[in-house]
Amino acid sequence: MKRVLLTGATGFVGRQAIEPLRERGFEVHAVTSRPGQAARPGVVWHEVDLLAPDAPRRIVEEVVPTHLLHLAWYAEPGRFWTSPENERWLEASVDLVRAFADAGGRRAVAAGTCAEYDWSVGGALREGATPVRPSTVYGQAKAAFAARAQELVPTLGWGRIFFLFGPGEHPARLVSSVAGALLEGRPAPCSHGRQVRDFLHCADVAAAFAGLLDSAVAGPVNIASGEPVTIAELVGLIGEATGRPELIELGALPERPDEPPVLLAEVARLRDEVGFAPRLTLSEGIAATVEWWRRELGAR
Repeated sequence: MKRVLLTGATGFVGRQAIEPLRERGFEVHAVTSRPGQAARPGVVWHEVDLLAPDAPRRIVEEVVPTHLLHLAWYAEPGRFWTSPENERWLEASVDLVRAFADAGGRRAVAAGTCAEYDWSVGGALREGATPVRPSTVYGQAKAAFAARAQELVPTLGWGRIFFLFGPGEHPARLVSSVAGALLEGRPAPCSHGRQVRDFLHCADVAAAFAGLLDSAVAGPVNIASGEPVTIAELVGLIGEATGRPELIELGALPERPDEPPVLLAEVARLRDEVGFAPRLTLSEGIAATVEWWRRELGAR
């Protein structure tokens, strides 16, 4: 029997993780702070505020999970980089992993971030080779959580997410904001677009986490595509999918001074040890996301 406690189950990645977990034979106990989740076969919902005193221990004692997939964290666009909420989530997350370890849990995986790395290094960022030297409050909190969680569970799998997109993304994020503007016939101002990034559709991110949980791979694993794309190329795909490429305004926004020119992942561990490969190409993922936004905007 494999019983997983999935936190952040209504979040951007968490909601996509339910089916891949069920396909791998997990009984899913989904944690959310949002009431009124619809019943689904093979999924038991638990309404829990993980930031409440002793809530992590109580939910672990109630569910008695064999596995833990911890995706919950504070993620409000623009604010999460510097918010003091990161410290609250750090402490609650450590409490959750401690309770899981005390209850005899077998396997734990949690979500980290590429912001843990030293972004000044350049090239493809690699687990165990690229220095962990976060420059933001968010990255520092995630790195601290990884260190403390691995003391409690030495076999912890730590998935470092790079850049993701897909249906349900906050409308202020890059892909969703550009898609929304073009679908509504509005200009989409962007920076020069020469920055190189590594994007992966949220469904593939979720499937990668399910695969990592169902493996014995320990330590950090980059959750990314390993394929470089410039921001100009990315928004160009959105322009093609919407049929409004002329509304994209490259160079209309200033370059951020702290933005590195290249953020790309080395994905050998994810590919060779976890055995994961994305199902969607970047163009397929963008097209599917644009169609989701087309339906969403049309329903308003």
